[in-house]
Amino acid sequence: MRIVTEKKIREFIEREPRSSDAMWRWADAIESSNWRNPGDLKASFAAASFVGDLTVFNVGGNHYRIVAFVHYRKQIVYVKRIGTHKEYDKWDL
Repeated sequence: MRIVTEKKIREFIEREPRSSDAMWRWADAIESSNWRNPGDLKASFAAASFVGDLTVFNVGGNHYRIVAFVHYRKQIVYVKRIGTHKEYDKWDL
């Protein structure tokens, strides 16, 4: 998989420096994945949730959320939004 809009990860880390290790571990795990369908994704990220056509990843021991669109055929993960768990609770997906 390839991550599109990695810039959003860097911007979030600037705002939440303690998230750096967790965010880059997530990015590495994504880039080493080759999912063909949501079942493959869930095998790698059991705590991921599907909300409409978006996937919500719990990152950093449930401290952070990454909302992304996963395009399985093109092997691309489009990062839509990143925030803390508290921020995520206020989002309208």
